[in-house]
Amino acid sequence: MILVNTDYIAGKDLEMLGLVKGSTIQSKHMGKDLAQGLKSLVGGELTSYNEMMSEARDLATRRMVAEAEALGADAVVNIRYASAAVMQGAAEVMAYGTAVRFL
Repeated sequence: MILVNTDYIAGKDLEMLGLVKGSTIQSKHMGKDLAQGLKSLVGGELTSYNEMMSEARDLATRRMVAEAEALGADAVVNIRYASAAVMQGAAEVMAYGTAVRFL
């Protein structure tokens, strides 16, 4: 499966199959959330949240790819990511794009 953030793939003619997406809502357990809250008082990278968001993007991407594969897609073009806070310490991450088949 080819994944790109452009609306084309060089040298390929594409048939658009439709929008595909994947999402997840993730949080860290209370202990890590508390530790990261204290870290935010002194500044610096919040590594626990960084890891959480990276894992969330990976899972959302895998779910998007699964949806594209179910449509018989060869690639997903014009991929975008969006995130939003759902509650303190929890975030939703969505990956979306256009599933395409090579002609």
